[in-house]
This record gives sequence, C-alpha cells and structure tokens, in this order.
Amino acid sequence: MTKTPEELRSYRWFGGERTSGLRAFSHRSRMRQLGVEAEEHLGKPLIVILNTWSDINPCHMHLRQRAEQVKRGVLEAGGFPVEMPVATLSETFQKPTPMMYRNLLAMETEELLRSYPADGAVLMGGCDKTTPALLMGAASANIPAIYLTAGPMLRGSFRGRPAGSGTDMWKFWDDARAGLVGDCELAELECGIARSPGHCMTMGTASTMTSAAEALGMTLPGMASIPAVDSAHYRMAAATGRRIVGMVWEDLTPDKILTREAFEDAVATVLALGGSTNAFIHLIAMAGRAGVDLTLDDFDAISRRVPWLANVRPSGKYLMEDFYFAGGLPALLGRLATVAGALHPERVTVTGGPFGEKITGVPVHNPDVIRGPQTALAAEGGVAVLRGNLAPDGAVIKHIAAEPRLVKHTGPAVVFDSYAELQMRIDDPALNITPDSVLVLRNAGPKGGPGMPEYGMLPIPDYLLAQGVRDMVRISDARMSGTSYGACVLHVAPESFVGGPLALVQAGDLITLDVGARELSLNISERVWVTRQEQWRPPGPKFERGYGALYSEHITQANEGCDFGFLARRGRNPEPDPG
Repeated sequence: MTKTPEELRSYRWFGGERTSGLRAFSHRSRMRQLGVEAEEHLGKPLIVILNTWSDINPCHMHLRQRAEQVKRGVLEAGGFPVEMPVATLSETFQKPTPMMYRNLLAMETEELLRSYPADGAVLMGGCDKTTPALLMGAASANIPAIYLTAGPMLRGSFRGRPAGSGTDMWKFWDDARAGLVGDCELAELECGIARSPGHCMTMGTASTMTSAAEALGMTLPGMASIPAVDSAHYRMAAATGRRIVGMVWEDLTPDKILTREAFEDAVATVLALGGSTNAFIHLIAMAGRAGVDLTLDDFDAISRRVPWLANVRPSGKYLMEDFYFAGGLPALLGRLATVAGALHPERVTVTGGPFGEKITGVPVHNPDVIRGPQTALAAEGGVAVLRGNLAPDGAVIKHIAAEPRLVKHTGPAVVFDSYAELQMRIDDPALNITPDSVLVLRNAGPKGGPGMPEYGMLPIPDYLLAQGVRDMVRISDARMSGTSYGACVLHVAPESFVGGPLALVQAGDLITLDVGARELSLNISERVWVTRQEQWRPPGPKFERGYGALYSEHITQANEGCDFGFLARRGRNPEPDPG
C-alpha cells in the first residue's frame, strides 16, 4: 500500500492549498512563524522525533546530536522532521525509581503522537524504562514508528582491566564492605567505570530491552549493539530517519509488526542473551498494548527450549563493546535461528521485509562471546519462573547469576518490612544471619515500594562478606538491576503491600527454593497460614494526591506488567477532530 499526500495525518492540519479552511490557514501561518515555508512541509510526511535527552541523563547525553542526524535522514527521504522533548527517566538519578514513571512517559508518547500532526515517529531512548515506555506509547497510538536506541557506553577500565557499569560496582562495593579495598580503589573505579555517553555496557536492563526492541522488529537491524559513540551510530541515526519516511508512505504501523510471534522472538532473544529479569515486566506490558496476551508461563516455556548464547556480564565474561565487534545482535539471532522453533523468520519488521532476512549468514567474529547451540553457556535460558504458596501469581529468578549451591535450598527466613529497616539492621549480629538464612524484603512491590525499586539484590551482612560469603538466597517483591547478580528471587506476586503471601512470613519460617522444580514455598501449616491471614491488616496508602495517587490507584501487579489498567485495556481512543 502506498499513501497519497491527501491521506497523510498532517493533511488534516495543513490542507493542500490556501483555501482549505480557517484552521488549516492558522496552522500554516504558525509554521511560518516557526520560519518554515509551506513548500518545505506541505504534502510531505511530518516526522515527530521524540527525544528523551536531558542534562541529567548520561545515558542519553548524545541524543541531541543524534536527533540532528535523524533529521538529516528524514530530509534526504523527502519528509519534514519536528523534534519534541519527552520525559527522560534517568535510571541513575530519578527516585524512588523511574519504573514509577514508565507509564507516564508511555502516556505522554501516545498523546503527543495522537494530538499533533504526526505522520510517523522516531523514538529516541535507551535507558532502562525509556525503551518499553516509548514502544508502549507508540503501540497505543499506532502510527508508523521506529526506534533509535542510545547505544551502550564504552567499556569501563580499572587498573588495566575491563570494568562493567553496575556489575563491577556491586562487586567492588562488597569488597569494600568486607575491608578488601579502600578509598583509593573506589575513587579510581568511580572515575573509570562510566567513560562515555550511552547506557550500561553490560547485559543489564538497558541492553536487554534495546535488544528486545530490535528482536521485535522495531529498529533497523544491528541498531541495539552499536556503541553510543561509534560512527556507525551516527550513520544508523540517519538511516533511521530515512526509513521512517518510507514506513509512512507504506502505512507500516506497529500493529503489523508487534505480533504474537514478534513477542515470542523477543522473549527468546532476552533468554539467549542472559538478559535482565526486568524484561519480563516490560515485555508483558508492551505485549498488552499490542493486544498480545503474554504471560510468565510463556517466558518459562520458551526458557526451557532456548540456550544461553551471549557470554556477557553480569552472568558472562565480556561487555557490550566486545559483543558488538563479535557480530552484535544479528549474529546472535542467526545462531539462535538454528535452534528448531526458536524464532519466526517470516514476520515483518520496520524494514518492510521478513525478520529472518537480516540475520541469515551474519558472521560471528569471536565465538567465545557469541556462542552457538553446540557451545552454549547453558542448554536453557537463564531465567526461571517460580510458583508455590509464596508466589501464587509467580516470581522470577536469574539462576545463571546465582551460585549453583543455592538453586535448591531451604533455610530460615530473616524478614525486613522495608528497605530502610534492611539498611539499618542488616549488620546487626542479633539477627543471627548465617549463609543458610533466607533474607526476605517486603513492601517493595509496585504499590508498596512504591514503583518496585531495584532493591532485590539485598545486601549481605558485612561480617559474612568478610568471611568470603558472596551469595545468599534473597526474596522480595522488588525488582533488581539488570547489572546485578546473585540468588535473588524477585517480582513475588501478589506483592505483600496488598496482602500477598510474602506479608505472612515471620522470622525463622523455613522457605524452600527449588529452581529445577520451579518452586518457592513457605513451610508452615494450613492452620498457621489461615491465622496469619486473619491477623494481617492493610497498610495506609503511600500517596494522598498527585501522580502518586493516580499511580497507586491504577497500577497492576508484576505478573501483569505493571501497566495502568486504563491504558492497557482495549477500547476506542478517537483521532482528533479534523477541524
């Protein structure tokens, strides 16, 4: 299908001639106020560039420059570019967590695309929550859209050794708490762990989600792996600008790309990458916006048939720069495609062609970084979905990042009712925490956190770190940074704040984790269980007004994607009146 100029959305704003009507006259006169002649934009696709750049988001500090390259591509292809700022969601600075504002950016994206004369959109993001937020909003608006990812930063460096943002920070911090390193080492690491624009260069949430976006077919092939400061990133930005103009004329909208098969392939990609557990929440929410019913059971089923192929930290050895030079995501997808039933090569992507077209025959330049099925790091994906009386609606664990001795474990619970209490009491010898204890944090979920902060990598007591203990079973209704590691059970649903079973755990209760059996259970009698349920009282609301109140009233649980119910549901949201 090829549109005519009269079929463009922008035609309803600007018309085709000066006698089109009063409103069109007004819109054209205001374009002239912007310094734009009618001949520059009339009859051309108007491309809105949604830019999450800001002065306080280091992941995106180069996106102003990239927007100029996108504009160049749009102009080269005969479109007219318009850049618009949207919420930046800086993972490194925003509290209590940018997860609380993901849906706000999704709403902003949808409404800007709906209410302005946008024929197509280039979405610019990369920091953890910006990828799902932008794609959720674009899926709901359903005009032609393409994603330009920020790209990973350059590898970090510490005393001649590569250092990974997040991952090595956690490790060095534990060493500092154990008295193994001091201020000098920490100062050097602070200066060398994040050396350029771009998001985390480990397989944290940012790289996981940008890779998922590429696997979904919402970016040009190869986009997600390119380091932020590489000249290939400049060229990809211009190519993205050119391609969105073609997508407008072809009427290639997100609903034609974001199919059930696309989401299954994105899940398979995340698992093959050894990616972040946060992807479970985001992909479920994104699928919901696209009308696809994606569940935790889908993740677990796909995990059992997809091998772990990317040897990238925090679970592996290398960093994203190494992954890029080894062949990047197209090379990994090419290897994954050799696993029977792992991918759907015939589905369409933003290229207008089939997904499999751009991943066939891509060479791997370092087979230790990107493995094949015969040399996989593990035969199954690295994340498991757990169920049991402690998580009736599910919980997740990235077991490839845990010490093997802990994937089947029973131990006594040590319970903390808040993250503040955890920080204050974790080193108290009176708690009698041992390596066999199970640390439990509650009231850190979607409503209780609020926003499911990344508290899930609960700290190990200093005195155990000094003894060489580096992992313990830890359970919470929180999330965990994708750069983190350890035997951390996350996203327990329903959360304790709304009366989920985690609210009933008491100190000393035995808890069983069995990853192989996909089990998470609290070992108490039915009578004790019922008594505790009867005694539980709901806490008061976290917010009484503002966005926090809106959030608390409408947020769904982790297994449902933590979207707002009124945004996730189907229903009519009409286009603006033509007048």
